[in-house]
Amino acid sequence: MNSRQRRGIILLTLSIFLAFAAFVGVLSVVSDVESKVGPEVAAYELSKDVDAYAALDESDVTKVTMPKRWLSANAVTDPEEIAGKIAVNPLKKGSLLQTDMMAERPELKDGEQEIAIMIDAATGVAGKITPGATVNIYATFKDKKDNELSRLLVNNARVIDVGKLTAITKEGENERRESEAVPITFALDTTDTHRVSFAESFAVNVRLALVAPGSDAVIPDGERDYTLNGDR
Repeated sequence: MNSRQRRGIILLTLSIFLAFAAFVGVLSVVSDVESKVGPEVAAYELSKDVDAYAALDESDVTKVTMPKRWLSANAVTDPEEIAGKIAVNPLKKGSLLQTDMMAERPELKDGEQEIAIMIDAATGVAGKITPGATVNIYATFKDKKDNELSRLLVNNARVIDVGKLTAITKEGENERRESEAVPITFALDTTDTHRVSFAESFAVNVRLALVAPGSDAVIPDGERDYTLNGDR
């Protein structure tokens, strides 16, 4: 075999190798492109801002599709996962919804009822009362002689839902006042439900006092009523 033939064989071998390398490169690019664009799966992103501890439903999200490889393991891919959940933190519009952004809504126990009342935003709610919190419910009443009495209505009431700030109008005998209130839903037994319902209708004010987490101290009967005259 002369030198020209050897050069020909070397060039042919090199051409085959380069062709094979190019083929492998094309297959790699095609495989990478396919992995980026498919297969696609459904996911859900927030269609609006959601406040912390607000209840979530399908109206809060929009269905989108994207490559499966881009989704985290805890991304929400089924709308049924949203049912009965609340946001654990403030959620921003456009964020991809994930399971660690949600928590189960507190449930009623045996013998409990749900009751929701409007609580004036100026009476200590201030964004600190959240589902699962424990509060004491106080009400202030006036008797026929205009003497005021503050009474503890419910000791250690359990909050199961907190609504959105709402504008309300309060009308008194000689005045009309605009204010803001928050609907708070409690889990109460029948007797406490009656107390709270009565207070919402007839009390001058209904106030909430947040109880420290883990505390279930019972306030004795002798400390549940207060009058200014009795404190003098």
